[in-house]
Amino acid sequence: MTASRLRQRDIITGAIATIAGSAAAFAQTVVTANVPVTLTRLTLFFLKVGSVLFGSGYVLLAFLRADLIDRWAWLTEQQLIDAVTIGQVTPGPVFTTATFIGYLVAGWAGAALATIGIFAPGFFFVAMSRPVIPRLRDSAITSALLDGLVVASLGLMAAVTWHLGRSAIIDIPTTGLAAAALVLLNTIRPNSTWLVVGGAVAGWLLQRGA
Repeated sequence: MTASRLRQRDIITGAIATIAGSAAAFAQTVVTANVPVTLTRLTLFFLKVGSVLFGSGYVLLAFLRADLIDRWAWLTEQQLIDAVTIGQVTPGPVFTTATFIGYLVAGWAGAALATIGIFAPGFFFVAMSRPVIPRLRDSAITSALLDGLVVASLGLMAAVTWHLGRSAIIDIPTTGLAAAALVLLNTIRPNSTWLVVGGAVAGWLLQRGA
């Protein structure tokens, strides 16, 4: 290989390394940046989530974790788990998690705006899309698009469940509680509220025993 080609290769390699390093540094900044909480940003975030949420309320958890934990650092993993738990004992379990999170980061005003933001787009889009949904399903192309969205939603739910599970299942007692809840859900299928109450009681007893 000639000297000129070696030099060109070194220049290209150095440029690639510089770009990769800059991209990594930028990604690290984006992920770990602590963005100040404002009511405007909080409202716009939940309006965005309420506008694009699809498939199941549990997909909400993926959005919450990506922005509020990884991107803006408004919450910790434990606070998100607590918010989900609180939501499970209220009507509309996952969406009311937004209310609790709004309260955590911005008080009562945040709770009100987060609730409005998460619910308002749904009322609008349901009213607008209901007349055309049968036509969308009659089309092979749009029906395939909707099926793909469902699968993507399942993937999002699986990913966020994995991340939250690693934060919540940390020792033998929590592993046992998770396994027991899984067995109960797949056998006698109780109301999720009873599982939440049972988990709370079990956690209290374990704490007293410790």
